[in-house]
Amino acid sequence: MKIGVLREGKVPPDQRVPLSPEQCVRVMEEYPNVELVVQSSKIRAFKDQEYANLGIKIVEDLTDCDIIFGVKEVNIEDLIPNKQFFFFSHTFKEQPYNRDLLQAILDRKIQLTDYEVLTDKFDKRIIGFGRYAGIVGCYNGFLTYGLKHNLYELKPAHRCKDRKEMESELSKVQLPNDTKIVLTGFGRVGHGALEIINQLPITEVSPEEFLNDSFDTPVFTHLTTSDYVARDDGKDIDIHAFYEDGSGHHSTFPRFLKKCDLYIACHYWEQGSPYLFTREDLKDKEVRTSVVADISCDIDGPVASTIRPSTIANPIYGYDPIREEEVDFKQENAIAVMAVDNLPCELPLDASIDFGNELIKHVLPALFGEDPDKVIARGSETTKEGELSEYFEYLTDYLEGKEALDSV
Repeated sequence: MKIGVLREGKVPPDQRVPLSPEQCVRVMEEYPNVELVVQSSKIRAFKDQEYANLGIKIVEDLTDCDIIFGVKEVNIEDLIPNKQFFFFSHTFKEQPYNRDLLQAILDRKIQLTDYEVLTDKFDKRIIGFGRYAGIVGCYNGFLTYGLKHNLYELKPAHRCKDRKEMESELSKVQLPNDTKIVLTGFGRVGHGALEIINQLPITEVSPEEFLNDSFDTPVFTHLTTSDYVARDDGKDIDIHAFYEDGSGHHSTFPRFLKKCDLYIACHYWEQGSPYLFTREDLKDKEVRTSVVADISCDIDGPVASTIRPSTIANPIYGYDPIREEEVDFKQENAIAVMAVDNLPCELPLDASIDFGNELIKHVLPALFGEDPDKVIARGSETTKEGELSEYFEYLTDYLEGKEALDSV
């Protein structure tokens, strides 16, 4: 079996890769029947020569490969018929902007296995860049806080060589003793953010302590969903029922806005669930929050101050809660918003290595060996026969151009 690592073709360019040079070697050592080649690229975080130095063949043409691994959406012109592709297609939520891509995949009888829907037998995602989204996003949150309040300046993550250099910048963080921080999200993203917070002299406290007590040292609280969502009828929340259907619930998060200086949003939000806080909530004169690092980045959604995504080059904008419009984040009454939507790209080397480790550990055994839990089948949106797989037949209307769900 021959595997090809695809050259990323998205604009703006993405430097990440599914496998580092060392990981390519490891794959061929663990699976002797697998040959692995890498398509030449001038933008990849790992240079062609780094692969070649380890004996990995650099090629231009991947047409003789059986399986092709990429990262982001593949340009339609780069799709090779009758192959199996792995990449993030951003189609399973019926995103309108990628409808033509999915149709082209079907037309060319490609089996698309989408990283974003690869799950274990418990329906838990097994691979992604979420951890590094949390790591970089949390770092950016502290960078933003320092700039907003003229406390310190951190080197932007994308200008750091690697994570080690980025983390060395954290020694510059000097927070006032009464600083209070809220973190939401317990998945890969939330735990990634915790890796940064835990390197700083910030004490974790319970939600109740956070709301009711005073402190003489910076503190943070890590909220579970039940800490900021309640049932409309006043009964105890059934968190599993809420995840099935968010209707009949409301947010209690606005009470934290009155106690919190920096909010780091790492939660997963489902369409139909209550917003954490609305634009009206932000008009309350008691709101204390001055910086929001929205790593989840749902535009005009559950975090009202996130009115657009920001960019790696310009990661911060201001939100005026009274006028409900974008302003300079330095303005006194503005909330500084960090809402970069491609955070792992700021540390492409580290993020790629982390992703490759998950690929080798959780995906390749199912791909190259037995797959009793149907990991690959359940994660494949299309079949080699040019049809939607049985798990994604709901995309039929989407492909026909009928009304689609809002993309996230």
